[in-house]
Amino acid sequence: MNRNGPVALLCHSLFVIFMLAPLIVVMWMSLTPSNLLSLPTTSFSLRWFRAILANPQFVSAFWMSIVLGVVAATCAMALAVPAALALARHQFPGREALVGLFLSPLIIPHVVLGVAFLRFFTQVNITGSTAGLLASHVLIIFPYGLRLVLAALTAADPALERAAISLGASSWTVFRRVVFPLMIPGVAGGWVISFIQSFDEVTMTVFVATPSSMTLPVKMYHYIEESIDPLVASVSTVVILLTFLLMVLVDRIYGLDRMLVGKG
Repeated sequence: MNRNGPVALLCHSLFVIFMLAPLIVVMWMSLTPSNLLSLPTTSFSLRWFRAILANPQFVSAFWMSIVLGVVAATCAMALAVPAALALARHQFPGREALVGLFLSPLIIPHVVLGVAFLRFFTQVNITGSTAGLLASHVLIIFPYGLRLVLAALTAADPALERAAISLGASSWTVFRRVVFPLMIPGVAGGWVISFIQSFDEVTMTVFVATPSSMTLPVKMYHYIEESIDPLVASVSTVVILLTFLLMVLVDRIYGLDRMLVGKG
């Protein structure tokens, strides 16, 4: 078994520090008793965490992001599963062009998407609607779910499906008993990644969200424009801790390696 040498360990350590340093600084600043963004050195306070509960707009924006992320990720995966089945199991004219079309939101800047959505929703008279916000989120997170489901299907052996068919199983039985269990790691990982992308999306959402459907990232963005107090740092700390607890819970129940890497 090969072990990493001291140079590799040093590089890994520097990389981890580089990735974690901004999170640690934000969490540290959230504990300041000052009215300005600053690193506490002599005393610590939880006043800005109590201020979150005193600001109902942040609480409602948080739940809006949770609901939107769950519904958008579920809708995206409901579309990604049949699309991945068609692309992975069939060869037809225009297949590569269709793959490029489905994955195109990954390469289009979200500012461009935001302007395009705003223009389109204005034309069809659904500007500022929750349905428009949901549709825009489904579109931009759909490629993430599609890629992971495609990866899971590509790694699956098609001979298992042919064996089930040769034994008399119907198409629905083959999908339910053979294909879908092989897809579960990709579906689970795609749902989680899609949810994270929806929850964290701000650039495009700024153009299509309204005060009644404002998500947490958009609320934080607007708040920073108006104030420089550490309230946003405390909100960010809460999101970081909740994300960490969610990852630990998922790892204990299902396993992050199976869900995100597709390991059996």
